Amino acid sequence: MNEPIFEGLSLAEIREINAEMSHYENKTAVSIEALKIVQKHRRWVSDPCLIAVAELLEISPAQLEGVATFYNLIYRQPVGKTVIHYCNSVTCWMLGSDQVGESLCRHLNVELGEMSADGEYTILPIVCLGACDHAPVVMVGNELKFDITEDAVNGILGR
Repeated sequence: MNEPIFEGLSLAEIREINAEMSHYENKTAVSIEALKIVQKHRRWVSDPCLIAVAELLEISPAQLEGVATFYNLIYRQPVGKTVIHYCNSVTCWMLGSDQVGESLCRHLNVELGEMSADGEYTILPIVCLGACDHAPVVMVGNELKFDITEDAVNGILGR
């Protein structure tokens, strides 16, 4: 069976997105999951990938871009193998999240929002990780770290 080619996507990505689409009547409902599938394979969603996903879902690239830029865990620029988010909501901020973010950048020798030279890390602020009772909170990959201080940064980085 010949599968349609969507330039910019791998066959594995197309198959995963098609499998996801089989669960919904409306292809648009798969927008976030399709972007997450591409990101799982590539760590970020490039313009050619976004256009290919839009074609596959039969929606405009502008509509899909709106979804991608609204959802702050979809990356539209290259990111490191490990993305570290530090919460900068009011509670975390009051308890020192800015200093934690600065300490992370200093320890990893990377600017906020940029990928480290070795391609290992990207540090990004995020509004609320939903654990205000353990502020400040950091998410390393998909794992939450609670009650983080500047001094605890080495520990969460495994150093």
